[in-house]
Order: sequence, then C-alpha cells, then structure tokens
Amino acid sequence: MSPIELLIHSTVRIECETPTGKGSGSGYFFAFLEKENQHIPCIVTNKHVVAGAKRGVFHLTLQGQDGLPQLGEYVAFAFDNFEQMWIGHPDPSIDLAICLIGPILNSAKEQSKALHIVPLGNQLIATKELLDSLPSMEEIIMIGYPNGIWDAKHNLPIIRRGITATHPRLPYNGKPEFLIDAACFPGSSGSPVFLANIGSYVSPDGALCAGSRIALLGTLYAGPQHTATGEVVVVEVPTDTRAMAISTIPNNLGLVIHASKLLGFEPILEKITRGQFAPKA
Repeated sequence: MSPIELLIHSTVRIECETPTGKGSGSGYFFAFLEKENQHIPCIVTNKHVVAGAKRGVFHLTLQGQDGLPQLGEYVAFAFDNFEQMWIGHPDPSIDLAICLIGPILNSAKEQSKALHIVPLGNQLIATKELLDSLPSMEEIIMIGYPNGIWDAKHNLPIIRRGITATHPRLPYNGKPEFLIDAACFPGSSGSPVFLANIGSYVSPDGALCAGSRIALLGTLYAGPQHTATGEVVVVEVPTDTRAMAISTIPNNLGLVIHASKLLGFEPILEKITRGQFAPKA
C-alpha cells in the first residue's frame, strides 16, 4: 500500500458526550516503548478533546485474513467515564493525552475479531537531523475529522493539504509548537500532521531527489481565528493562555505541537508496566 493509504488507517474518530452536548475530535494510534516485537498501543489526542466527556466512542475497522482493511465493516466501542480513561501529558502546558487500547484489542481478539489499525511509532517522528535539513516552507498533510466530517460508509478520515507556515524545528513564540498554513476547523484537533513529500523532494543542497519522504511533525491542537471585525483576542484554554478563535471565522492557520513531545509519555508508561502508576479516578 502507498504511504498515504497506510496513514489514513493511523487515525481514529473520537466521539464524546459531555454535559453540554455531543462533539467529535481526531486522534491517532501510536506505539510507545517499542522493543523487539512488543509495544504499548495507545490513541493520542488533545486533552481538550476529551475534557468533561462522560461517554466516548471509537469506531475501529475490521481486518480481513489477508491483513487488509475490510472497508465498510467496523465496530463501535463505547465507554462511560470516558475522560478518566485518558492520561494527560506530564507537562500541563502541553495539550496532549493518551488512552491505552490494549484492553480493546484483547477484547476484540477474544471475540475472534481482528482490528485494522496502523500505529505510528518513534521511528516516524521527524529527527533533529531531518528538521535541520528542511526549509521553512514544506508540504504537509493533516489527517482527521474536520467539523466532524468523515466517510461514515467506510470509516475513513479526511485528508487536508498545506504547508508549514513557520519552521517545524523552531519553537514558535518560545513554545514547543509551530504554525501550518492549512484549513483547521473544529474537529481537527488531535490530527497528526506529516511531512509529506510523495514521489520526489528537494534535498538541502537544492537537488531533486526521487522517492517519498514521510515523517510525523506533530499534533494539531488549535487554530487562531478572528471575529467578523478582524479582531484576534487571547482566551484562556484548559492548559494555558493562547491566541485562539472566539468566532467561527478561521484564518487558515493551525498550531501544531512538536512530535518530540510524545516522548514525554514514555516514563509514565514505563511506570504503568511496573504497576507504579494509575490514571486518576
């Protein structure tokens, strides 16, 4: 399968029910603590996507005996006390959370159901060497569920294309994030953002190279927007004070948390494997 065909199966639609109503966000599968043939499978999203969620639903596609996804055949997994299933990033200013999905996979296996998920891993995180070699403007793709839009028939996400608006290796305004120039609507929060050079790319010395280059750059978490009068204000969000939208008029920019921040979860997961940590009840 082509890289993009694989990546569209790395994401998951997250439906949440809160005291104020229903909503949806984006997430993606990630394999933490990879060692030999073992890893801890998790779903990554933003803290604010699941904040206050009393109930949540994942839709996971079934896998055929040939190892390929059975498009159109998927299972809904529903959970109460949904917010309590998530582990927030140890840095309170980082809007990331993870959910361990080993129990879901084991439950499906006990029912003789194979789930088709394509977890991302540390090897896909953009390295410092790669980031240092990139120019300020590079092509990116973002995969998720903007405005809750998805292919419900086949359980597939929406692919958006754009460019980096600031250099992905630089901490924008001193924070571990960068800007992308892409349409970032509500529901896109939690979407993975990839460097996506398909077929060819330009090397640091300006030479045209044949082949594809895919790397995880980060996780979308916010999109600065403006009011009808063009005003942009600073509003308080659950983890920090950031420039964000207060109206429904996007300005086609998105804030992306550096992918390297995913590594902050690994010490917590190591404690879990040793029975020294449990999510807050």
